[in-house]
Amino acid sequence: MSAGLHPWLRAPLQQALATRHAHALLVHGAQDRGPLDFSIALAQAWLCETPRHEREHGLACGRCGGCHLVLERSHPDLRLLVPESLREAAGLPADESGEGSSKTRKPSREIKVDAVRAALEFVGLTPSRAPLKVLLIHPAEEMNAVAANALLKTLEEPPGPMRFVLGCGAPQALLPTIRSRCQMLALPRPPREPALAWLQAQGLQDAAIVLDACGGEPLRALEQAREGRDAEAWRRFPAQVMQGDSAALAGWPLPVLVEALQRLCEDRLRQALGLAPQSFPLLEAPRGALPVDRLIAALTETAAWLRARARHADHPWSAPLAVEALVQRTRAALAARPQPA
Repeated sequence: MSAGLHPWLRAPLQQALATRHAHALLVHGAQDRGPLDFSIALAQAWLCETPRHEREHGLACGRCGGCHLVLERSHPDLRLLVPESLREAAGLPADESGEGSSKTRKPSREIKVDAVRAALEFVGLTPSRAPLKVLLIHPAEEMNAVAANALLKTLEEPPGPMRFVLGCGAPQALLPTIRSRCQMLALPRPPREPALAWLQAQGLQDAAIVLDACGGEPLRALEQAREGRDAEAWRRFPAQVMQGDSAALAGWPLPVLVEALQRLCEDRLRQALGLAPQSFPLLEAPRGALPVDRLIAALTETAAWLRARARHADHPWSAPLAVEALVQRTRAALAARPQPA
């Protein structure tokens, strides 16, 4: 099996190989859970040349010629279709279309119809090495409407022995006709103890604090820590927001800050309902008696406001002004004060 497969994906992969036999699978789950790695490992198991009865739980052996070709992304019966922006993460060479030649152009995050049509030509070919062919599309929700419609007929009636794997972080964003042609396979959140053990093996100090702040997603936690938002940064975060210290958070990427503020509001709401906070276990309860109805209303309204901001967090706003607005609005909600405009 691929040595790079995250440990929390092993059990779902074994289950999928044993129980999922449809020609089209829709692998969905948060991108932090590794749906691309999972999908590649699934394809590698299907294309492995070691007899299945000689492999542990049907997983790829990792030693045969087929496995090596998958790891090198050169297997003739495997096609990975990803946006230009994800080619490096998928282990693919730089875009060969010539579109990516400009050093100033931002790599596209969209899967375009020309790429889908080229992949469908691959689907129509006879397998050259394995008994079947595999087309892996990730993230499938990045197909534009024309590209998705181009895939539909072949997805329903593939020519010859064919497996499709559609990796997806937001299945609701796919066409219903795409979803209906696939067997759904959900990747659950990694169990806490294996996630903590893995983070500690990566050298992360006080891993539990970072993991909680990142919603229990270990890949996200490791990425945040490597970018400087370690356990100490997350310990300070609630107090900085409560004090309205936007300057201390000025260097945080807006998408990260928005999500963290959402989690902080959720934890204050849990406290208002008599429950323990989850993302920030050390979050102090508000001093004095706050009117619960007003607190819940303020938090609910601000959570909706943050969700709206999250949809545009990647836009090139004026960062200092955006951080100030986000922090002050959330601060007011946490204390059940009137909301700033």
